[in-house]
Parts: sequence; structure tokens; C-alpha cells
Amino acid sequence: MTENAPRWLSAEERQAWLALYAVSSRLPAVLDTDLFRRARITLFDYHVLAMVSEAEERSLPMSELAARSNASLSRLSHVVKKLEQRGWMSRTPSPEDARVTTAALTDEGMAALVELAPDHVASVRDAVFDGLTPADVADLERVGKKILARIDPENGILGPDQAP
Repeated sequence: MTENAPRWLSAEERQAWLALYAVSSRLPAVLDTDLFRRARITLFDYHVLAMVSEAEERSLPMSELAARSNASLSRLSHVVKKLEQRGWMSRTPSPEDARVTTAALTDEGMAALVELAPDHVASVRDAVFDGLTPADVADLERVGKKILARIDPENGILGPDQAP
């Protein structure tokens, strides 16, 4: 075998890859369908609202929101503009640094999120967690974080308790 020969996946790796690919392709569509039917928003729109709702004073600099939502600034800007048009978010220059734009969740946006959250969580639970054991959940987190650390070592996975 030469040094440049491909490192093909083993049979076990191929099965794991196909399962991961199927989940990453199908799960967002399943969750999108429910949110779009109920509120004409996507899973990504909901995730943006949720990330801001968990931040102090329900506001975040756009760059931090981009990291927390795993999005480019251009994609995030488009979504926040759409949510602004619905009255659910606002953007303003940061009081500390006018070069920084801050995205904030409005009271109307928080009310919409509060209304959507119970059914969305039920959809996530039904699609993902109800079929897993506690050990599976721990494995899912562990493996997911390992993959994220390899594909995005700077950001990995960010949540409200994991600031950038």
C-alpha cells in the first residue's frame, strides 16, 4: 500500500457513517415540518430565538449568536432580519462598542418562543430521546462533542453555560 492510498472505511465505520448521515439529513426536516406548520419558522429560526432567550438580558452580539447557532454571520443576519420583520427580534449597536451589532429577543418573540417550546421539545423527545437509554444519551453527547471538536476546534459546541 502506498502512502497516498485512501484509508477506506471499515464495515463498522461505514455503517456508523451512514447512520450519522441519515440522522443529520432527516432530523432537521422532521423538526422543520412541525415548526413551519405551527409558526412558519424553521428549526434554525427557532434555535436562534432559543439561543438569544437563554442569554443575559435576552441579547447577544451577532458574532456570539453566530457561534452559538453554528451559522455564518451572513446566514444569521438574514434570519434575524426575517425575525425582526415579525417583531420577534431587534438589532441595535452595542452600547459598549458601536461597531458591534447586538441581537435581542423582543417581548413578542419571547411570547412566541414560550408558546412554541413545549411542542418543539415534545417533537425532539419523540424523534430522539424517547428511543434512547440514559447511557445512549451520554454517548450521544460524548461522540457529538468529539466530532464537533474535530470539525470546529475553535467553537466546538456552545450553549448558555459555555461562553466562547
